[in-house]
Amino acid sequence: MATAQTGLNRFSMSEILHAEKISFKYPQNNWGLSPVSLSLTENEGIFISGNSGCGKSTFTRCLSGLIPHLYRGEFSGKVLIHGESTQDLPMWELSNRVGLVFQNPAHQMLAPTVEAELLFGLENLGLKRQEMTQRLEKTLNLFQLEPFRDRSPHTLSGGEQQKLALASILARQPHIFVFDEPLSMLDTTSALEFVSYIEELINQGKSAVICEHRDKYLQQSPRFRKFLLPGIPHLESELNGIPHPDYPEKQNHFQLEVRNLSVEKSGKQIIHNLSISLQSGQIAAIVGRNGAGKTTLLRSMVGIQKHAGEMWIQNGKGQEKPQFKMVFQNPDIQLFNPSVREEILFKHPKPNTQRYEWLIDVLDLKRYEDTPPLLLSEGEKRRLALALTLMQNTKHGILLDEPALGQDQHHKEILIQLLKKLSQAGFLVIFTTHDLELAAHADHLILISPQGIIDQGPTRQVLQNDSAWQQIGLIKPDWMDLDV
Repeated sequence: MATAQTGLNRFSMSEILHAEKISFKYPQNNWGLSPVSLSLTENEGIFISGNSGCGKSTFTRCLSGLIPHLYRGEFSGKVLIHGESTQDLPMWELSNRVGLVFQNPAHQMLAPTVEAELLFGLENLGLKRQEMTQRLEKTLNLFQLEPFRDRSPHTLSGGEQQKLALASILARQPHIFVFDEPLSMLDTTSALEFVSYIEELINQGKSAVICEHRDKYLQQSPRFRKFLLPGIPHLESELNGIPHPDYPEKQNHFQLEVRNLSVEKSGKQIIHNLSISLQSGQIAAIVGRNGAGKTTLLRSMVGIQKHAGEMWIQNGKGQEKPQFKMVFQNPDIQLFNPSVREEILFKHPKPNTQRYEWLIDVLDLKRYEDTPPLLLSEGEKRRLALALTLMQNTKHGILLDEPALGQDQHHKEILIQLLKKLSQAGFLVIFTTHDLELAAHADHLILISPQGIIDQGPTRQVLQNDSAWQQIGLIKPDWMDLDV
């Protein structure tokens, strides 16, 4: 054992990162991270699991030095990188040693194009032009971003943005990687490829810390050991055990018809002649690779995306325009009030207090009523976005874009129960997802590609159509529990 340069701690030379009893509290709500210690050695991977809101994102900020340099609050303990305290190292030096990928990739997009985003980090390293060009081209090819090099990052799908955020950090080649839910927006094939690539980097001498709810991808890896982050307790009650009002009210039968839907963006065909027919009372899951048009399809259904083709609701009285409420993939675009309570009750001068109390109990938001929404974890933000959407009345149903993002298993089970309750009341529930275990709970499964729908029908039937999954390029890992 050697003494660290700071003199703060005994530091093993085999350790490249050591966190000792670190904790943090945000001044706005006094929540954050409970004391935790962790050591990372060379050629090692650690995946950190823990329930939604337990402080995983805060932990990554501590490990990378963003806390205490950029975030105000009550910080205690110490983090040593190569024996030196993050408190003593300047941010430019920390960024050279540790590469951090945020949970929400949109928060890391700074440049006007994908290529410029990748070059931004490389230029800050002071690399020669030839070296920058080599790294740029290698990274574009590795993450299949070549077709998007001249596109604005903000025009990419959520999964494509996540690939770009990962690529921009990996291109810099720091010795330590810290990832905050890097698999959350990736399709199954991309997730498996990413884990395989990180394994290769670890074999080559790098080290990695990954916070992740989709931890089955990492449990199968011999290069990662598990670290459980202590967290806050969950509600013990299931949805049906929580007292609730008669919500939602029963709906009359109807049918959604989508005919020859096409969408073009920036001269590129995103959706081509897509047709769907769905019944009220159904839960439909839409699955496809990153960039297949899933989000664009939901945005078209809710009426905020310009499209060609026809869409209508058929009921006993004739035809009418579909009226859905939508929960977006990025909750930040739906949240702007000063507290959780005010967010849910926004534009409700005479709110249904029974519904409000039921929603904050069901979605585990009670403790955050006075908290500013943007201080919540990404999983909590998505539950808040769902709560404010369900606080409103919807005529035909609800659309959810990647609702499982940031949710631990407990909250995914609550989500499934809630969606089933909506469908049983006669609403149509449609969601996109890369979580095949969540998709397996749907009544109707739609496999989508840029060329259109590859297969659709009863979920079990579509899950067994191996040729369709091969056609869209998605892998169904053997260890996934899809038998529901």
